[in-house]
Amino acid sequence: MRRWQTALVVFGIAFLGLGGVVLLMEVNPARYVGILTWFVGALILHDGVAALAVFGVSIAMRRTGTRLPVAIIAMLQGALVIAAIVTAIVVPEILKSGLGTANPTILPLDYGPHLVLFYAGLTAVTAVAIAGYWAVARRQKLRPASSQD
Repeated sequence: MRRWQTALVVFGIAFLGLGGVVLLMEVNPARYVGILTWFVGALILHDGVAALAVFGVSIAMRRTGTRLPVAIIAMLQGALVIAAIVTAIVVPEILKSGLGTANPTILPLDYGPHLVLFYAGLTAVTAVAIAGYWAVARRQKLRPASSQD
């Protein structure tokens, strides 16, 4: 297991280095400030908003009066992470379409309502997954234990 972890870390660092080399060789230096701004924004969004929200919801669910199974907490955390990622992708389009573009075919959709529909779909899929988990868990509790004679 330790070898796999080491190999994956080395592989990740190698790809990070490759990305840095490609950035330096292919991207105009005038765009570095914009790229740096994007990275800082992504860091703030990830560490300051998304990770904090997932952590807060996790703590709140663990402190509820009835104990929630870890699988349900994991499903809810996964849904929150997916929602945060999609929000990070779609909100810039919403902001830019509000400002307008020189070419109307660049942002042709109405992204706000589509984001709300995505949230509704994600909520429904998460609810179905949790209901399925509860059904399977309940069925396993009702099943008599088999003896290993």
